[in-house]
Amino acid sequence: MTVAFRFSCPACSTALEPIAPDRLRCPSDGAVYPRRDGIWRFLLPAREQALEQFMRDYENVRRREGRGDSDSAYYRALPFRDLSGHFTADWKIRAASFRVLADRLLPSWEARLGRAGVALDVGAGCGWLAYRLAQRGHSVAAIDLQTNSEDGLGAYVHYDAEFVPVQADFDGLPFPAGLVDLLVFNASLHYSTDYLVTLREALRVLRPAGVLLVLDSPLYRRASSGQAMVREREAAFSRRFGFASNALASEHYLTSDRLRELASSLGIRWDLTYPRHGVRFAIRRWKTRLFGRREAARFPLIVARKEAGVP
Repeated sequence: MTVAFRFSCPACSTALEPIAPDRLRCPSDGAVYPRRDGIWRFLLPAREQALEQFMRDYENVRRREGRGDSDSAYYRALPFRDLSGHFTADWKIRAASFRVLADRLLPSWEARLGRAGVALDVGAGCGWLAYRLAQRGHSVAAIDLQTNSEDGLGAYVHYDAEFVPVQADFDGLPFPAGLVDLLVFNASLHYSTDYLVTLREALRVLRPAGVLLVLDSPLYRRASSGQAMVREREAAFSRRFGFASNALASEHYLTSDRLRELASSLGIRWDLTYPRHGVRFAIRRWKTRLFGRREAARFPLIVARKEAGVP
């Protein structure tokens, strides 16, 4: 299946026009957006400059951690199996979340839709979720900042179901309003520097009956627990990599209070579903309560639904 998307200018939202097979132009400001190495490039120069240090640090950390593989079988097995054996615990969390998505949420959404959907995998990384959605027959764009071939959008070459890799900013999605049936923040919303701005942009590109889903972002009852997690992570990164990896002023985590604030501001309500992450995950949470440590994060599937009467 050949997947085609309608794109709009990330600067002014004007519909882009093709001037070559791998080049789009904005008729309003003349900006040209190319497709290089199979990846559409929509990161505006000023934004790319602002994100440069974060992108460099993030890629450096992920490469030194040994993320990715050269074997297509590795990518096609995700999230159910980590054939590298390096990040089995991480992928168990991803797999538990995806099973809930695939077994409970997607079938009802697909039944209501009654056709192949248009989906965005936002924070796609190596594209594993975009691949799984494409396997189900949907038209999918994978959105990320990283374009390398091990852990970024360049890994699209390993898959046998087609999706469209797009380098873009969460807060400037290069799509017209009302295009998308399903938008998934794939372990990525917590990188936003302002949840309100990021979610407003996501809601802009959604159809009126579209579904917005937050997947695998850490949720705490208390903000103090999230703040402690950030301090611990920065200290661990400094010891291991020599820098705190905090070049982007992200929000880092969610809390119940923050979700309520966002719901009120955006005119939405949240529905939370908690996957079962297994015995070890439950024991770890139990130990944090027993020994008075900071609470462990939970990773629910968080669905945003518009309140009645909100356009």
